[in-house]
Amino acid sequence: MTLDLLIFYGSVRSERQGIRAARFVEHQCRARGHDVLLVDPLELQLPLLDKMYKEYAPGEAPAPLERLAERVRRADAYIVVSGEYNHTVPPALSNLLDHFLEEYFNKPSAIACYSAGHFGGVRAAMTLRGMLSEMGMSSIPSIFPVPRVQDAFAEDGTPTDTAWEDRAEKFLDELEWYARALKAARQQDAAGERSECEAQALVQSAR
Repeated sequence: MTLDLLIFYGSVRSERQGIRAARFVEHQCRARGHDVLLVDPLELQLPLLDKMYKEYAPGEAPAPLERLAERVRRADAYIVVSGEYNHTVPPALSNLLDHFLEEYFNKPSAIACYSAGHFGGVRAAMTLRGMLSEMGMSSIPSIFPVPRVQDAFAEDGTPTDTAWEDRAEKFLDELEWYARALKAARQQDAAGERSECEAQALVQSAR
């Protein structure tokens, strides 16, 4: 089953290295046959959060936010690629994610984290778990940590060691399982709601 996946990347720094990890994850997802969008805050240029998407009147949200909202709603799962700033989540990532809420509900997320040092950003990942759960897109049990990200991948996301592809395979296998299970549950709920609406319409027409 082809899935619609969104990859949220969270740095706007001029010499950012984590984009290498984000591109690697993007390539791996595409190789598995999924529809993938890498969401880069540097390209979107979203302002510091003033209004969430849902707080704009219909048709009044900034065009980049409106386009992103449509993709967030469509997505079956999210992959969040996060560095670690002061043991926590980068501000650009938090600002990006906070523009939405209900659009995330009942869909899984997966955390890929990185650092320039040896710990792979795992302290930020622990903070991120609670954040994503509160937003309604709880993360899968596994994480994908990348220590020394500047050495792990080339600028275009090509891995310098094929072991990264093996690690990504297990990580993405798990995300796919949760994404497909929750997608089936959402479809079942939607079918139930349609049946209820149809039954109510028949009752009304019979009166």
